[in-house]
Amino acid sequence: MSKGKRSHQRDGRGREDGPVAPQPLELLPPLLAPRGRTVSGSGCDESPGPRLMPALLIKMINKSRGKILGVLALFLVMVWYSIYREDSFYFPVQENKTVCPIGEVERKAAQLIGNYTRDRPLFLQLKDFFWVRTPSLYELPYGTKGSEDVLLRLLSITSYSLPESIQSLKCRRCVVVGNGHRLRNSSMGDTINTYDVVIRLNNAPVHGYEQDVGSKTTMRLFYPESAHFDPQVENNPDTLLVLVPFKPMDFQWMEAILNDKKRVRKGFWKQPPLIWDANPEQVRILNPYYMEVTAAKLLSLPMKQPRKVKQKPTTGLLAITLALHFCDLVHIAGFGYPDSANKKQTIHYYEQITLKSMAASEHNISHEAVAIKRMLELGLLKNLTYF
Repeated sequence: MSKGKRSHQRDGRGREDGPVAPQPLELLPPLLAPRGRTVSGSGCDESPGPRLMPALLIKMINKSRGKILGVLALFLVMVWYSIYREDSFYFPVQENKTVCPIGEVERKAAQLIGNYTRDRPLFLQLKDFFWVRTPSLYELPYGTKGSEDVLLRLLSITSYSLPESIQSLKCRRCVVVGNGHRLRNSSMGDTINTYDVVIRLNNAPVHGYEQDVGSKTTMRLFYPESAHFDPQVENNPDTLLVLVPFKPMDFQWMEAILNDKKRVRKGFWKQPPLIWDANPEQVRILNPYYMEVTAAKLLSLPMKQPRKVKQKPTTGLLAITLALHFCDLVHIAGFGYPDSANKKQTIHYYEQITLKSMAASEHNISHEAVAIKRMLELGLLKNLTYF
């Protein structure tokens, strides 16, 4: 064997055990073949490149036409969906932190609510009844007429002030968290926790639902029948527990609970808690003025109604009214009911009751939906979920 030549021994199958030879041109995939050649099983035939590429492209497009049309249709649906629901989703919190529309809510609320003023206190104070004792024009829930005696006793053991941490805010960014099914699987919890003031309603739970509803509670509006049996579990230690009085018995229930007197058992449509572990310093009595504004100005309800046909605002709409008189920015989440034709859709994020349960209530939810939509249109509110 001459010098410079390498010997390659073959194995029993005729293969060489030496270096691997370059792959023949015939084995290259067609698209990797040299430009201007067409690869066939028998060899390489010269053919012009410009003729091959358009044919291959047309063939690929024909094969993928269904996929391309599907992707295009999906893209168009996503564009339509984002435009249709543009105002329904969360507005970035960072934007709210940098720009505070001070005065805007007041200005727009005055367009909607006649004789709008922020001079009225949020909560009832003892001095307003003991020293001034201005007679109220209406009975509960729109006034305190006829309930002054029990109210005086109740106000002597509760408070009326707002925490300094809220009073000192230059911009009060508030969110009113409804109890609607729309909050389920919404992942809105972290967003809700970023607001300065988080207002919750009735006995809606937080524990176990933090990912969707958050964990922060600044105020919780409730009445005896909707009070949670253990307020320490579902609220923060500094949460203001705001009693919404609908009837004189509500004052009597709260007084008996806080003074550990004999419990009031009659006069409620549902048995309220007989043991309710709450700190009296955290309890507030909502000023019935805000119930009056909600009913008369937002729902156009008469203050005096026949006993058999009484309609009252929901706690949710009342909470929105309160926020409009107190906050510089108001967002809502979890509001809205299922369509009336949807009999099986649950109305709350935490329980399985349906719209049927509202049939016997004194609330006109369709009327309230119109009022909330009107406020959304005016820019008084912005919605974090959809309505």
